[in-house]
Amino acid sequence: MTTKRAEMLMLLVTFCWGSSYLFMKEGLASIGPFTLIAYRFLIAFAASAVFLGKAWRSVSWELLKAGFIVGSIVVVSFGAMVIGLESTTTSNAGFITSLMVVFIPFVERYVYHRPLQRGILGTSALSVMGIGFLTLHDGLHVNPGDLLCLAGAMINAGQVCYMSRLLTRLDPLQLGVIQFGVAGVWGLLLSLLLETPALPAGGSGWFAMLYLGLICSAFGFIAQMVAQKYTSAERVGILFCLEPVFAAMIGVIYLHEPFSLSSFIGAVLVLTGVILSGRVGKKQTVEA
Repeated sequence: MTTKRAEMLMLLVTFCWGSSYLFMKEGLASIGPFTLIAYRFLIAFAASAVFLGKAWRSVSWELLKAGFIVGSIVVVSFGAMVIGLESTTTSNAGFITSLMVVFIPFVERYVYHRPLQRGILGTSALSVMGIGFLTLHDGLHVNPGDLLCLAGAMINAGQVCYMSRLLTRLDPLQLGVIQFGVAGVWGLLLSLLLETPALPAGGSGWFAMLYLGLICSAFGFIAQMVAQKYTSAERVGILFCLEPVFAAMIGVIYLHEPFSLSSFIGAVLVLTGVILSGRVGKKQTVEA
């Protein structure tokens, strides 16, 4: 796979995750956040485990350990964001979560001692500014849940950087399946301890769980792992900035939500940041 194809695959993953807000909202209407996590990742585990086949025999202790760590990180980040969303606005949560793209270069620099890429901070800031125009129509008002969303964004940044190191030596499909199993079990345990587990309400609730499990998780996370082997963590973070753009598009098309001038400006700024970051990456590759 070439870098260009990998980034096109990441764009498809980002679109799937942008659509997930619609189905998460549907699911959370009848079940708790950790119950949703349990359904989502256990469905993803059941669907993806069959594809391993004989590859289960080659699963090593290193891979099990990595899958446990990544799956646990996913549950912590998802839990922080979903619980934070209950005590803040959707616009605040979307904007704060997008700050992951700013955190990634600093994780790379101060945790993994990788030099800051010239120009990446500028394109990251441009993308975050665009997301601000997309989401903060009434301004940024600090709420109790904002700190949880911020923690989730920081954890996500660390997870993306950590995955970049793991994928140099581990199989993405095997790692993804184990991650799903760990996240699903954690979600189930936490739902039993902190919530009253329930079934999704009606056909729409079950459809939402199947979409989140099969499309957003089974396909989305494994495709991310495959694609991330061929691009940088910083570039992945920039591409993730398109998630609220896709979410806004879906909201306009399916929910008939308004698309204001500030939303248009925000979408243009994010797209500009994505395009410029790609050119910056190519230029630095040539110079290297």
